[in-house]
Amino acid sequence: MADAPAAEKQQKAIVPFLKIPANPAEKPYLQGSRCKKCGATYLGSRMACSKCFSTDAMDDVKLSDRGELHVFSIVHQSVPGVPTPYVAAIVDLPEGVSVRCNISGVEPDPKNLKFGMPVQFVAEKIRTDREGNDVIAFSFKPV
Repeated sequence: MADAPAAEKQQKAIVPFLKIPANPAEKPYLQGSRCKKCGATYLGSRMACSKCFSTDAMDDVKLSDRGELHVFSIVHQSVPGVPTPYVAAIVDLPEGVSVRCNISGVEPDPKNLKFGMPVQFVAEKIRTDREGNDVIAFSFKPV
């Protein structure tokens, strides 16, 4: 009996609105939806616009990789396996979209974080799944 060929290792996004291009030269990005009627933009895919109530198909848009820290909290207790402390935050993007995320690349101390500070999108491997695929997550880091 011949062995089945090994499945090719893949990168898998941890959330559906994190897009990982097939071309490794292209960077991952956050995808949103833009209403064709009023221009409202949302994180991820949408079936309808909550601003003008249009149910027409929306345009997929690549969201900006820079934003501003809107609000944050330093988390000291989490589920098993998640190291603490870490910074949980909401980042506002120029398109008018707010993203819940973690802030990385900074010591989790209030003196290192300021409301309105500029931040940059980063994507990185956080673990390997059971099939050997890389699981990719995103965060934002201070610029």
